[in-house]
Amino acid sequence: MANLEGLAARIQALEDIEAIKRLKYKYLRCLDTKNWNEMATTFAPDATTSYADGELSFSGRDAIMDFLKGSAMAGPSPMVGVHQVHHPEIEFTGPTTAKGTWQLYNYLLNKAEHTGLRICAFYHDEYEKIDGQWLIKSTGYRRVFEEVWDRNDTPSLKIVKA
Repeated sequence: MANLEGLAARIQALEDIEAIKRLKYKYLRCLDTKNWNEMATTFAPDATTSYADGELSFSGRDAIMDFLKGSAMAGPSPMVGVHQVHHPEIEFTGPTTAKGTWQLYNYLLNKAEHTGLRICAFYHDEYEKIDGQWLIKSTGYRRVFEEVWDRNDTPSLKIVKA
């Protein structure tokens, strides 16, 4: 019987890792598509953030969402972007808690200012399983590098659709 219990535990761990991956991907998709209502469902009520090396830190889902809705990424702003994460390292810290490290590649385009911004960083997250659902308890990133450029420096560079 112990073998079946061990197998069940391993299967559950794999299912939980996949659920955490899907949660992170949903968070980023909602950020890029500015789907704030759906994004709010990715955070635990008492979640915290530490974006941009801790320069932008917030406590509580409502405060986090207020920041995101008011940021340059929100609304009909000229800022559009793509956030990609790779190489997840997910580790369970308890039966309903986990932590994860993700490599971030972020490209932002500011149409009004004709600038581009590229960020490479590492996200450091904590997750909590509440009522059977994994949620972000804490998220933030530390930059490896950040690069900005004036798109006017390349006359042939055009935005075809954004």
